[in-house]
Amino acid sequence: MKSSDTTVLVIGGSGFLGLQWVLQLLDAGYSVRTTVRALAKKGKVLQALQSAGANVSRLEFFEADLTSDKNWYTAVSGCRYVLHVASPFPADNPQDENELIVPARDGAQRVLKAAKEANVERVVMTSSFAAIGYSEPDKTHVFSEVDWTDENAPIPAYIKSKTVAEKAAWNFVRTQGNGLELSVINPVGIFGPVMGDNYSASVATVIKGIVDGKITESPDFTFGVVDVRDVADLHLKAMVHPDAAGERFLATSDGVMSFADVADLIRKERPQFASEINIQHKTEDSFYISMDNQKAKNWFDWKPIAKESAILASVDSLYGKA
Repeated sequence: MKSSDTTVLVIGGSGFLGLQWVLQLLDAGYSVRTTVRALAKKGKVLQALQSAGANVSRLEFFEADLTSDKNWYTAVSGCRYVLHVASPFPADNPQDENELIVPARDGAQRVLKAAKEANVERVVMTSSFAAIGYSEPDKTHVFSEVDWTDENAPIPAYIKSKTVAEKAAWNFVRTQGNGLELSVINPVGIFGPVMGDNYSASVATVIKGIVDGKITESPDFTFGVVDVRDVADLHLKAMVHPDAAGERFLATSDGVMSFADVADLIRKERPQFASEINIQHKTEDSFYISMDNQKAKNWFDWKPIAKESAILASVDSLYGKA
């Protein structure tokens, strides 16, 4: 079946990753539907896509909320594939973890139920490294798709919500899917160019926090970096690869970074934006986490953009416009 004969539903099309999905799908010739919690967001989405050169004549909008059953079957009906990214990411850890866990878990199941009823072929769900990498105390461990975060461990609500939601999705497909296929992508911190005024929590926290001088220390913490364009591309590859059903894929570029590494990179490569940066170097004994991205590379010939380029693309798109 040609892409022009195929309709794909993007859930959360107004978000940082969702916009990239829609852009790449339209560029590839697909007919695209996307959900937004309020149709008032439609104008901003169209503006962002058109500014990126997208032909939006094959794009439809549906109002749907992950906390309600309303409109989901209508949005999904007639689609061959569904890409599900929408999930709450808090600015602060909530007092009640269920504020994140319940909508993440129930929202994923709501999407899968509608997809099953509408005879969708495959759902590709965005989970997170949060569901992989927060239960292994051995600092020599190399994290990969075989690892799972222990949701019963004392972990922040967001990390727990992503773990619970992904496990619930796999359980739904296994017990109630009736042939519905599921693939899962587990990205690390998502960076890269910003479209419009909607960007990831990683960009808002790390890039803006460092460049605006709000982050002043580099803790004993390192993180993986992946470009939003690569994450979207990996979802699309998993969407059509015949053997990707039932598989999860860790999405990360090579290596990891600390806040100090990001600060040093911006000072060196974009000094015109670095006047407010006041993070100093990490200590010599700082620990750098290890991750394995070979599965995605080997399965799909996926060649992720270098972490430094992803960081600088965020900086340029945020501050180069000024």
